[in-house]
Amino acid sequence: MALFVLASCQLMVVLDITIVNIALPHIQSALDFSTTSLSWVVSAYTLTFGGLLLLGGRAGDILGRRRVFIFGVLLFVLASLLGGFAQNSGQLLGARALQGVGGAIASPTALALISTTFREGPERNRAFGVFAAVSAGGGAIGLLAGGMLVEWLNWRWVLFVNVPIGLLIVLATPKWIRESERHPGRFDLSGALTSTVGMVLLVYGFIRAADDGWRDALTLASFAGAVVLLAAFILIERRSRQPITPLHMFADRNRAGTYGIMLCLAAAIFGMFFFLTLFVQNVLEFSPIEAGLAFLPVSAVIAIGAGLASRFLPVYGPKPFMVLGAILAATGLAWLTLTDVHSTYAGSVLGPMLVFSLGMGMEFVSLTLMALSNVPTPETGAASGLLNATQQVGGSLGLSILVTMYGTASANEAEKQIPAFLQQATPAERLRFERTEQLPKPWSDEILTAGVSASFIMAAIFTAVAALIALIVIQVRPSDLERLKGGAGPGPM
Repeated sequence: MALFVLASCQLMVVLDITIVNIALPHIQSALDFSTTSLSWVVSAYTLTFGGLLLLGGRAGDILGRRRVFIFGVLLFVLASLLGGFAQNSGQLLGARALQGVGGAIASPTALALISTTFREGPERNRAFGVFAAVSAGGGAIGLLAGGMLVEWLNWRWVLFVNVPIGLLIVLATPKWIRESERHPGRFDLSGALTSTVGMVLLVYGFIRAADDGWRDALTLASFAGAVVLLAAFILIERRSRQPITPLHMFADRNRAGTYGIMLCLAAAIFGMFFFLTLFVQNVLEFSPIEAGLAFLPVSAVIAIGAGLASRFLPVYGPKPFMVLGAILAATGLAWLTLTDVHSTYAGSVLGPMLVFSLGMGMEFVSLTLMALSNVPTPETGAASGLLNATQQVGGSLGLSILVTMYGTASANEAEKQIPAFLQQATPAERLRFERTEQLPKPWSDEILTAGVSASFIMAAIFTAVAALIALIVIQVRPSDLERLKGGAGPGPM
């Protein structure tokens, strides 16, 4: 029951990253978002979530993880309620950012509570396997849930649905989860602020470059500000007595390698969900609920991959699953680059999506176990927060890079398609194009597909880099395998 409660919270938090994707057109028309500002409905959540995860993990260490966990879930519930009742774009973006804060508090404390609730060995391995499967598969479930809620109710229910779920979690937590020991300390607010704002500027720079080019003054200013703030963050952490990011964690090559792998893989999985959602709805013309159903196999195959990894980790160790998982993910993404306007879901999307998902299932359980292995109890919150932050920041940053690739490729394709359209267009079609600057089908499909294929090339490169890191950096000794079997083998993993 403790695992069910903690995994339910993680599902709710991760699900909210993608559940709004299918509802975005309805949100745009209801609250008068521009096309550019609409992207911040997603980014406002992921950036505050990823940027404040480190502080959330630290809060659990200092104040007690169960107490902080309950507070984070309640804050998430309140923000969801406010977002559901939003009457304009500013109110919705504020609520989405507040949701990110609640998620940043609840998610790392949930992972740390698993580390302290379950005994090291097979029991904890299984718990991490369930948690990792939920973390990786929540995105696909969110797409399905979003499609159902939008089609059967309305877009506001993609936010309202969190309220009853969150309240049930809050009621069940005191009964099934013990409070952890509190460790005296201080909050590193300056570190949290510089890291969060620095990452926001970095992501904004990439997104702006996709529309306004790399020479745009505000684009360059965003990158410059990000460099300054992130450098300040490192200096603050080096000098702080109680940093939110203990830099000595990166001295362990396995843990540093794990964070690098997570950074690359998160970029890939965010990109896959984002661009395939566009492709199946715009090119294949799936309805919202059909698009959600199309991604349902992802969750099942991720669970299979996580289950296989959990079962055989004590025998082979995490490294083979890290390498194989990244190779499978890269293979699936490379396969997706072959999609075109004549592709079908069964013939061109489902197969590579399943290969990718199997690899990601293997990866997430291995990475979760490796990142928290042999971490001192007072620092488990910081370690779990850093792993989650790497996932969210890597996803946000990676998606912004993929969007830049998409923008460049689609703009190049538009230069070919616009003359072809103008040659065949009727006067009414030309007038409509001059007014909206939007090409009709099939020309718009060609542009979208060209951009999506280019983005998958870069996503495949990200996963290939993850495979190289796993192959070269990660080292597992015989004593580490003893720890996975429940023994007391010495030495860190």
